[in-house]
Amino acid sequence: MFVIDKRKNEIVSLPAQEIKASDAKNLSSELAIKILRLLAQKPMYPIELAKELKVHEQKVYYHVRNLEGCGAIKVVKEEERQGATAKYYAAERPAFVVKLKELEATQKIFQMKGDSEFLEPFIADGKLNALIIVGSPDPHGPEKARSRDGYYGMDLALFLGTFLNYVPATNVKLDTEVRDKDLKNNLIIIGGPIVNKITSIVNAKLPVRFEEREQWAIKSTITGNSYPSDESGLIVKAKNPFNPDKRVLVVSGKRHSGTRAAIIAFLKHFREIVEGNLHEKKIKAKVVEGIDLDSDGIVDDVEIRE
Repeated sequence: MFVIDKRKNEIVSLPAQEIKASDAKNLSSELAIKILRLLAQKPMYPIELAKELKVHEQKVYYHVRNLEGCGAIKVVKEEERQGATAKYYAAERPAFVVKLKELEATQKIFQMKGDSEFLEPFIADGKLNALIIVGSPDPHGPEKARSRDGYYGMDLALFLGTFLNYVPATNVKLDTEVRDKDLKNNLIIIGGPIVNKITSIVNAKLPVRFEEREQWAIKSTITGNSYPSDESGLIVKAKNPFNPDKRVLVVSGKRHSGTRAAIIAFLKHFREIVEGNLHEKKIKAKVVEGIDLDSDGIVDDVEIRE
């Protein structure tokens, strides 16, 4: 179980332990909370707690017994100290929850049978297990390009968030911040080779890639077809060329409209994405083309080309 909160531009969370409403009184005193805060940081034994909190050890023993009794803390090790056995306690979890009703089933997207396998190993055990890389909005690279794909990437991040139970750390970097050691992780790369240098680095190893000699048209090694439209995008899951034990997921377009199309395809046609290429199912590589259904000049849907 986790408690989750949104603060400004980040999601924060903690593992939580459920306790009974009748046991909540054991956590109600100021001293009990101080003991729990210390034990959430590291294991300690009662006399050590008393010295740290500057209170009589009998008061600490009283609360330790109650907290152990309701399952809020537990003994994690024992040591001989001055002829006696010292029990070290630790908090079961850094947060506690009292349920007022039973949990209810949700319709989260990760419950679609089999579909979530496509996102392995980027998501494992409800946790994000990948570094997300977006192009920098500042001028960079040979063409001094500025990326606009980060805005579209927020939609992809929200989609991935429906598969997550826990986000333990920051997992996003600009392409200009990425170092060699970062490339050995599972990678989710957003944006084309002009605005994201990491896309340009892995591009040659992709079964569907961008062809510089064709003005960055998308080229399929599966069919031999080229897709020159600015609204063309690709979604490719492949081995990480820098670490064969890891994977890359590239969601990119020739231009920002193509990246938008690729992300829309991910959101609206995910079940078709996981099925692989239309001509070679075992290769997880799709080519999509954005379309403007309402004629407002903005891509709002896609057609899958292969």
